[in-house]
Amino acid sequence: MKVTPEFLNKYNKAVPRYTSYPPATSFSPCFTSKDFIPALIASNDEHPENISIYVHIPFCPQLCHFCGCNTTTFESAAKIRRYIDCVLKEIDTVAEHIDKSRKVTQIHWGGGTPNSINFDYIEEIIEKIKLHFQWSDNPEIAIECSPAYLSMEDIDRLAAIGFNRVSMGIQDFNPEVLKAINRRGPKFPIEQVMERLRKNNFKGINLDLVYGLPLQTLESFKQNIEKVIALSPDRIVTFSYAQVPWVNSNQKKMDETRMAGPEEKLQMLLAGYEIMTHSGYEAIGMDHFAKPTDDLAIAKHSRKLHRNFQGYCTRETTGQVYAFGTSGISQLWGTYAQNLKNLHQYIDAIEATGLAIDRGYSLTKEEIVIREVINELMCNGYLNFEDIAKPLQCTANEIISITNYNPAKLEPFIEDGLVKIVNNNIHVSEDGMFVVRNIAMLFDPNLTSNTSQFSKAV
Repeated sequence: MKVTPEFLNKYNKAVPRYTSYPPATSFSPCFTSKDFIPALIASNDEHPENISIYVHIPFCPQLCHFCGCNTTTFESAAKIRRYIDCVLKEIDTVAEHIDKSRKVTQIHWGGGTPNSINFDYIEEIIEKIKLHFQWSDNPEIAIECSPAYLSMEDIDRLAAIGFNRVSMGIQDFNPEVLKAINRRGPKFPIEQVMERLRKNNFKGINLDLVYGLPLQTLESFKQNIEKVIALSPDRIVTFSYAQVPWVNSNQKKMDETRMAGPEEKLQMLLAGYEIMTHSGYEAIGMDHFAKPTDDLAIAKHSRKLHRNFQGYCTRETTGQVYAFGTSGISQLWGTYAQNLKNLHQYIDAIEATGLAIDRGYSLTKEEIVIREVINELMCNGYLNFEDIAKPLQCTANEIISITNYNPAKLEPFIEDGLVKIVNNNIHVSEDGMFVVRNIAMLFDPNLTSNTSQFSKAV
């Protein structure tokens, strides 16, 4: 790898994250629950036929200062019960409009801290999903867990309910760093947790780290990476911490003067990449790493890697996403629909109507084409216009026209060894994946010059 901090700084500009296209900033409050029902019905005749389900549990016993997720502290046992009843009712409402022959291939629980609520509630929701939907032979059922609230018995219970993947937010192994971000340490040693997960045949274990937090240094972050690798998880994610107190006021409670500066954060990024790839992990997209035997690594090599709001996945397992709970975003083929973020507003809306859509977006045919092109570049670092045209039922020339593609735009990236064009196919190099957002934006004809709403590429 020839990437250096100086090299990355050259491309470290504010660009869209392209978690979705158009970005969530384009979602409109004019899109309501009345618009969502026809979109649900239309999704039955759109691709992929598979169903992915997202369940959002917003509750946390303690709010971490750094976290930007949609969370709320526990109010009362009665309020949690009321929320669970609303999620169950929302599933009932949506399921009325879904073709019963379609199959669930993926379920993801996020938060908040899903494993901090009563596990009877988790089982209740899973059983409700089973009641309404057919399951594939081997669905991926994943849950995000905080090790601070995870016991050995909890792991056994999750396995019994049917979970086979777990993602744990380690963030940092240093108790002082955890204290600085108001996060509790693991309830049990992570080594014991990993052993119990494997004993219960979890086929996918993911550990998350965050770099750029208070008290972290380049050396301490390297130590975090080494400790994670020693635990041998199937996947590792390294998130770059973004200090945006105007978005998340809790971040004001952290000492900004004790955080790594931009240069040191870049060094952390490069060090993590170097250590993990030299230890046998494959780089997946921008910030994920997986063992060569993991589904994500296999999908990367077969150019079948995909991504939705829940993270990287494979074309085989991912489906159109139907989201339940506060702030959840349904990602249908031609529609995005996001639920109300506020807990009380969500509960009131669901109890009244069974749906709680806050905003959304209906894509044009052209926007769908742009989305698929950008997704192919972001996930697989490759673009064959002929191949991508077939499922979109258009021609390669139409895609080139819609995206305003011009090979000359890629010249700076070609000169830096980040992109190659072979037989009109675009190949993003290993180094180019560090700045793939910059490359993807060249295929976004709707991008305006106002980039103040976006984060930097690195």
